[in-house]
Amino acid sequence: MLKLYGITASRAFRPLWLMHELGLEYEQVAIDYRGEELNDPAYLAVNPNGRIPALVDGELVLWESMAINLYLARKYGADSGLWPNSIEGEALALQWSFWVMSEVEDPLLSVLMHSRVLPAEKRDPEKVSRNLGVLKAPFAVLDRALAGRDYLLGKHFTIADLNVAAVLSWCKPAHLALEDYPQLEAWLQRCLARPARKQAQTA
Repeated sequence: MLKLYGITASRAFRPLWLMHELGLEYEQVAIDYRGEELNDPAYLAVNPNGRIPALVDGELVLWESMAINLYLARKYGADSGLWPNSIEGEALALQWSFWVMSEVEDPLLSVLMHSRVLPAEKRDPEKVSRNLGVLKAPFAVLDRALAGRDYLLGKHFTIADLNVAAVLSWCKPAHLALEDYPQLEAWLQRCLARPARKQAQTA
């Protein structure tokens, strides 16, 4: 059985959502990203970086949420359509997964932390303002890419959508309005309305 280390309110949410999409059986070891368990030698033997999530699938131990998701989708998701059925589709899934990590995750996380998560005395409004500005360009790129299509690779939801939407899901707790990006907003609502996402959120 698959074993995933990490709490739902972390990047572990991404593989949790995917495993629910795929109907996979798994064991979740709820290690908190703020906890001392990260420094436990037993966990460091799984992930010497001392971070979550980490996945164990038989003899394979894998770190990094996006690497975990791309692996799970390719190994278990072909029949479900979550993994693209062409080399070109695979390339686009990789592109969007890397893109959201390099262009969106850091500024969006900064907005979330400094507007909602951190104690009031530790929040920096200037970081919120600056990173909202940074996000305009990638949000516009995504909005244009979704014009005339339901999902990133066409008519069907794939791992590309899940990986990007899992990061963009932070827009809601950050109270980040998306009305200037109507294609993005509608697509994100479709993705987050999926039953597997709701199941993962309560795992």
